[in-house]
Amino acid sequence: MKKYITLIMAGGMLLAIAITNSFKFIRDGRKLDELRGSVLRLHILANSDTDEDQRLKLCVRDALLENSDEIFGNTDSLKEAEAAAEEKLPEIVEIAERTLRSQGCYNTVKAEITDMHFDDRVYGDITMPAGNYRALRIEIGEAEGHNWWCVMYPPLCIPAASEVEDNKSSEDEFFDEEELDIMYHPKKYRVRFALWDKIKEAFD
Repeated sequence: MKKYITLIMAGGMLLAIAITNSFKFIRDGRKLDELRGSVLRLHILANSDTDEDQRLKLCVRDALLENSDEIFGNTDSLKEAEAAAEEKLPEIVEIAERTLRSQGCYNTVKAEITDMHFDDRVYGDITMPAGNYRALRIEIGEAEGHNWWCVMYPPLCIPAASEVEDNKSSEDEFFDEEELDIMYHPKKYRVRFALWDKIKEAFD
């Protein structure tokens, strides 16, 4: 009888642990979805992989980041930021093409707001998890070169000399503790997020 009671208690403990882990799994998965749904990625494709075209891509990057306040204004959400960028796509193209012209390049530029899948991307101290995101996509010329990416909204990228630094103040302002933990400690979430996405795909 005592052995039977012990087995029941052990089974109850295992069930409690499984339920707790399930709630944590669901909570973390929903937090991942919130993170993906709160940022606008910047994705720039160079004309080609020549050193010059790659350099020009970075010139366009810097120009767009330096004008991000003008593009987004006082926006408080991804929806507002996306609407502002959509409205100013002609201006975004103009900024990019003007930058190219100043460097003696006459390639055309295309810009659009689109859904894109990104793999895990490391930027400075943070990692943006793999998945589908809204993105401001910039194509320079033939757009056959390597790409460059960052988070344009919230403004996590700051041009500094020839490099780009991550904006720590924006991280703290726009993301909560759980989201920051996901971005700063991606390894502990990788397996459960991959499983979360597989389960969602099965139900879509």
